[in-house]
Amino acid sequence: MDAIGYTLLPFDTRSPQACARRRRAPSLKAALCLTVACSGLLIGGLVSGANAQSDTGIAYPSGVNPHPVTLNLPPVQPLSAVAQLGKQLFFDPSLSGSGREACASCHSPQHGYNPPNDLTVQPGGVEMNRLGQRPAPSLAYLYRQQPFSIGPDSSPDDVTVNLNVVAASASTHARAQKSAGAAPPPAMVPQGGLFWDGRADSLQRQAFFPALDPAEMANSSTATLASALIRPAYRRQFTQLFGPTIVNDPDRLVSEAMFALARYQIEDPSFHAFTSKYDAWLQGKATLSPAEMRGLKAFNDPQKGNCAACHLSQVTADGLPPLFTDTQYEALGVPRNPHLPANKDAEHFDLGLCGPIRKDLTSQKQYCGMFLTPTLRNVDRRAVFFHNGAYTTLKQVMDFYNLRSVQPEKIYPRKANGKLAIYNDIPETLRGNVDTKDAPFDRKVGDKPAMSNLDIQDIIAFVHTLDDGFTPPPQPSKTEAIGAN
Repeated sequence: MDAIGYTLLPFDTRSPQACARRRRAPSLKAALCLTVACSGLLIGGLVSGANAQSDTGIAYPSGVNPHPVTLNLPPVQPLSAVAQLGKQLFFDPSLSGSGREACASCHSPQHGYNPPNDLTVQPGGVEMNRLGQRPAPSLAYLYRQQPFSIGPDSSPDDVTVNLNVVAASASTHARAQKSAGAAPPPAMVPQGGLFWDGRADSLQRQAFFPALDPAEMANSSTATLASALIRPAYRRQFTQLFGPTIVNDPDRLVSEAMFALARYQIEDPSFHAFTSKYDAWLQGKATLSPAEMRGLKAFNDPQKGNCAACHLSQVTADGLPPLFTDTQYEALGVPRNPHLPANKDAEHFDLGLCGPIRKDLTSQKQYCGMFLTPTLRNVDRRAVFFHNGAYTTLKQVMDFYNLRSVQPEKIYPRKANGKLAIYNDIPETLRGNVDTKDAPFDRKVGDKPAMSNLDIQDIIAFVHTLDDGFTPPPQPSKTEAIGAN
């Protein structure tokens, strides 16, 4: 995403300003309204009589990108010595209190740096018998993630504001106004950061949390972790890279180890491979199937999936491939997951930005229930979805988006008195934070759902094209291409 936040379709030759609109606030759900509207017109304009018809009789493009782009991809080069050290640390379970859990235990390269199993939360701790509070997020495609900030999102000159300023403006629990209605004043938009609640500002800082968390890698202190890092397997590398005195400074030693982990995640191309079918299609090296093409259209359509409002799908003006996240925060009203150990306590609520894990925004009630929008790249390699792992299939996820507002009885359980427990994973006083303004949530009970069953099937088919590991078919040589004409 460029500095302004505008995006272009791969076949839109106009400047970002031509399709610009205000981004949503605070959660940016309506970010691409005009851009997506332009995309719908452009896609429709590409239809010809030679193209295949859908089951509904609507013509769609042939699946070929008529205007391929050159993507500005991360460089592929040998790892630096620091990154090589970080790679060793990433796969080493002996750096945990149990001696059995490495970073890769919860972030498997074969699973898109997602967990390698179907557990809602991962086991950890000294005895490997403690469970985390949230599903482990992916570590892939974080190389462009900005530090957490809260600031206006209505101009190219966004300025991060001090949290005390935010506190002064938060006199009520009312949800901060979004741009779905009449033009509001610039809202304070949470964005960036790592983890579901954005509490880490860098990959280096992010690595500290699981290393010392008693329910994860369970090192009792930085000194304990440092003692593992000065063993012969690592001592020579640390002294060569950071000087001989580092072994006498536990805090600095651990800090440099976390830095090495960060360098590995930034330098190793497997963390941001951009080898999906969609990436190949953007470059004109692959053809989308009719279902995938319809899915892309429904994904972008603000009257259907409206997925691209948060999961940005278009190449930026400077050629950066889309990350399929706006890196902002949203309160979706996902139903409570009764299988989470923490949820056995009926008074426990995971409020994301304002706690219980994150501590510095606990008084900012307008952000309670908001969680980071994750990338959709390699999402098919996850076994559980959302911050609480409430769903286990993409079909369930799509049904939630489609039916939450119009058929809530299919989403939420009933209380003992027979009433629906709507938004049952957020305290009643904070439910005004839940998004009801942006499609497909902008409907009332009894309204027609935004998406048909075919739309949902097609969007899922498109999302499958975001998995890395696609091998494009061989491209004809220039000689072969000329001979065919």
